[in-house]
Amino acid sequence: MKYPEVLKFEEFLNRSSNFDAIIDVRSPLEFEEDHIPGAINFPVLNDTERVRVGTMYKQVGTFEAKRLGAALVAKNIAQHIETQLQDQPKEWAPLIYCWRGGNRSGAMAHIFAKIGWRVAQLDGGYKTYRKFINDNIPEIACKLNFRVLCGATGNGKSRLLQMLSEIGAQVLDLEKLAAHRGSILGELPKHNQPSQKNFESQIWNQIQHFNFEKPVFIEAESKKIGNLRIPESIVKTMRQSPCIEIKLPLDQRIALLKEDYAHFVANPEALAHQLNFLVSLHGREKINRWNEMAISDSLDQLVLELLSQHYDPAYIKSIERNFQYAKTATEIYQSSISKEDFLASAQRILILN
Repeated sequence: MKYPEVLKFEEFLNRSSNFDAIIDVRSPLEFEEDHIPGAINFPVLNDTERVRVGTMYKQVGTFEAKRLGAALVAKNIAQHIETQLQDQPKEWAPLIYCWRGGNRSGAMAHIFAKIGWRVAQLDGGYKTYRKFINDNIPEIACKLNFRVLCGATGNGKSRLLQMLSEIGAQVLDLEKLAAHRGSILGELPKHNQPSQKNFESQIWNQIQHFNFEKPVFIEAESKKIGNLRIPESIVKTMRQSPCIEIKLPLDQRIALLKEDYAHFVANPEALAHQLNFLVSLHGREKINRWNEMAISDSLDQLVLELLSQHYDPAYIKSIERNFQYAKTATEIYQSSISKEDFLASAQRILILN
């Protein structure tokens, strides 16, 4: 075999287990936005250097930019070899890619091959990976055997989804992947949402491993979770799939929401601020009243009114309009929010499905 070997993305997928590492040589910001699942970042140009070389291309000329880029790339590859890669054996087999399989990945692949490592380079780089998953997500989505967990806010859909995963069921937890709970109050403290591209990469990385003959449990969602759009093919399949509705007593829903949104319990001013985004739906007078309840520690009453006057009506309207089998959903009644009760519900759902 002559190295570096150049592979199409489909070839890489069929042989991915043969590689000891997937190396993304793009800049840290490019890598942070999105990357092939499992890849590690060994940039041959850092963010500042990439801008510097790009500016020289535009303002000075191609030759001068390539000369500068070559010097920087050589320096950075040498640093990687002398540090992170100094103990890799001769048999080490990495796959390398950059934006579109050009100069950056080619430089590293050439040097690695001269060292004697069994290196491969991804033809077309990250760009060909993006095209593949954009085409592949719809192909997989139409084959998925979704079971959609329905239920108004506070009925424990996310906890039940987590429990189903813990006992071995196939689960696609979109809110977890999106780092958002999917409502005006859904932003998670100290957690930024991923980029749209990375969100889609995470979805693809999960669904490509699913067994199409077995159910995949998913929570009923709108088309967006926070700032992120769910792929249309996933939305379409989800909305045409059988539903399972979980129901909790009202006092347990309030207790669950106070646990899940403990950051608002601890910081009522932040809760009041978020409620201001509902003015267009409920008017300033009602929002001022809700803000006063948040700040005056009337939290149970506030949650009750939010459920009865905002979340529940919105849920009923949305579920009936968008989910084909919502009216014939299998109903799961649960008396409390204890872990034992969620486990019992999850086990019952697996028996029924």
